[in-house]
Amino acid sequence: MLNVSNYTILLVEDDSNDIFLIQRAFRKANLLNPLQVVENGEAAVFYLAGEPPYTDRDRYPLPVLILLDLKLPRKSGLEVLEWLRQQPDLKRLPVVVLTSSEENRDINQAYDLGANSYLVKPVAFEGLLDMVKTLNSYWLIFNQKPKLEEG
Repeated sequence: MLNVSNYTILLVEDDSNDIFLIQRAFRKANLLNPLQVVENGEAAVFYLAGEPPYTDRDRYPLPVLILLDLKLPRKSGLEVLEWLRQQPDLKRLPVVVLTSSEENRDINQAYDLGANSYLVKPVAFEGLLDMVKTLNSYWLIFNQKPKLEEG
């Protein structure tokens, strides 16, 4: 079986309850992937760009998947997505928007800016657990990952 436990996932989420529930869902689903968490859009950009305090790529590796909330302090998820898609070395990173917004405007704008998927956070934990299991199967096991050029 394919070992995906070294595939880092970057969770960009400002709500501490959502962070806790997502981490719990990862544990309950027996996912061994490192889950790096940043709590605002500006920190996400610093992490992805390898800027301080995230310069050590052994400690803060580039993710193979980004789970991105839209409503974030400092830089919105849409601003992070727009920035990411303009970076030659990072633009192919898969981004799954994971948010509470079901507004068509947000959905369309996320796809227009290059989101690979748009998911609405389930209200019940069991729904979140099912979603995490599906994310793991699709994005980490079956999906072919892009080659990223680190400069």
